[in-house]
Amino acid sequence: MKSRKSPPRNKGAGESITLSIRIQPRASKNEIASLENGGLKIRLIAPPVDGAANEALVRFLSDRLSVTRSQVEIVSGHTSRDKIVRIRGVDRTNAERMLNLKEK
Repeated sequence: MKSRKSPPRNKGAGESITLSIRIQPRASKNEIASLENGGLKIRLIAPPVDGAANEALVRFLSDRLSVTRSQVEIVSGHTSRDKIVRIRGVDRTNAERMLNLKEK
């Protein structure tokens, strides 16, 4: 019987973080606007129509955190500006560093 090799795992693949995010659609550029009260405010160019802002948020976070889009999941708030997002494969310390977060 042949043994199967398990696929290689991403470094830190078992770790995940959950972020509270308030988005501002139709902004002039994609950016992290602020960190207040434990949550992020992110400005997105995309309009809040047909899931465009949600897709832009997933793309923005995956690019900033160097993870795949499938590792970024909107847990709640699909039709709201306030969202809960889970990101797999990154720990809180690295996420804070990669997002340049500083409490105001």
